[in-house]
Amino acid sequence: MADLSTNFLGIKSPNPFWLASAPPTDKQVNVLRAFEAGWGGVVWKTLGSQVKNVSSRYSSVDYNGYRIMGLNNIELISDRPLGINLKEIKECIRLFPDRAMIVSLMADNNRESWHELIKQVEDTGAHGLELNFGCPHGMTERGMGAAVGQDPEIAKMVVEWVMEAAHIPVITKLTPNVHSVVPTGRAAVAGGTHALSLINTIQSVTGVDLDTFVPNPNVGGKSTFGGYCGPAVKPIALKFLTTISQDPLTSKVPVSGIGGISTWRDAVEFMLLGATSLQVCTAAMRYGFRIIEDLCEGLNNWMDEKGFATIYDFIGKSVSTLTHWEELDINYHIVANINQDKCIHCGLCYISCEDGSHQAISLSYGKPYNTYAIKEDECVGCNLCKLVCPVDNCITMKEQRHGDEYLNWKEFQRRGLPLNDH
Repeated sequence: MADLSTNFLGIKSPNPFWLASAPPTDKQVNVLRAFEAGWGGVVWKTLGSQVKNVSSRYSSVDYNGYRIMGLNNIELISDRPLGINLKEIKECIRLFPDRAMIVSLMADNNRESWHELIKQVEDTGAHGLELNFGCPHGMTERGMGAAVGQDPEIAKMVVEWVMEAAHIPVITKLTPNVHSVVPTGRAAVAGGTHALSLINTIQSVTGVDLDTFVPNPNVGGKSTFGGYCGPAVKPIALKFLTTISQDPLTSKVPVSGIGGISTWRDAVEFMLLGATSLQVCTAAMRYGFRIIEDLCEGLNNWMDEKGFATIYDFIGKSVSTLTHWEELDINYHIVANINQDKCIHCGLCYISCEDGSHQAISLSYGKPYNTYAIKEDECVGCNLCKLVCPVDNCITMKEQRHGDEYLNWKEFQRRGLPLNDH
């Protein structure tokens, strides 16, 4: 069997799956149940000056029968007394010393507050700190959370304050509510952070109630922008993760990947793009702590199948395959192929190609059903027909290169080659 254990900045855990800083990690009873279920670690819900939360707090986007494709929340950092949190953290470490215990922090914006909070957390025996530079609601009005993560200079200053006092590994959590996470990531690394984590939630409005006219979640007839997470944000998280993995400075530190991880396949994708540990929130809230069994079993089976002994054998393996558009091979060309034996004659490929793409599928009316065929001379290889087809491997793409040599756009322009003549 594959070895799923991780060593993140010297913080060891039996598997790479940690619960992210969120409601599931807000108290001892939850964390102990998570550890008993098999989670490799937790990031304790953000500690700082005690706050008061509101009700309601969550809303969601459902799609095509799938509940909670995306989850929106307006919950703040821990609203429990600091002393209780610290006592419970210490007890969880005592009971499960082999699990990673990271504590998320968001102190008031001055050096003394950060230093005092760090000392108190380190006294619990915690293995690492995660700096919350990402919360997009509530705390930003106080100059915290995303207000720090959106300004590289402020982020660097706060990281420097933390590094003056921290004696355990420090992870800086980045906000996605920016054009690029790289500037703040670079600033945090320059400030001395040992690692990065991303993404935090995306500022959002999930919808408006058409009876009350109030956006969700409704708090006494009002609402506010919340933080969006769950499966819907995974593509955005992977993009930001890749930019961190490709940057010469930020790629020097390990990364904890966050954002819509719900299955072992999601986990593998994050690791292929550079993540060393994985943080899960929405899936645990949606399905419960026992999803860790599926995550570990699926990852283990995939690694065995591929011949990977440890997760370090494939972390970052896909990073170099993402490049600039100008570097892509113009001579590489594919066309669609319909397996008539598998076709159920639904016509979805024809409709999508005819109305939404390149009119490269012909329709032949017949009895008892219509048939469809690819016009190879018209097919641009866009993949749309394959994506809409409800039958696995009914539509496949076959290679028909335009030329043997590799030719990118820059070279195409340099040679003065002709553009399309239609």
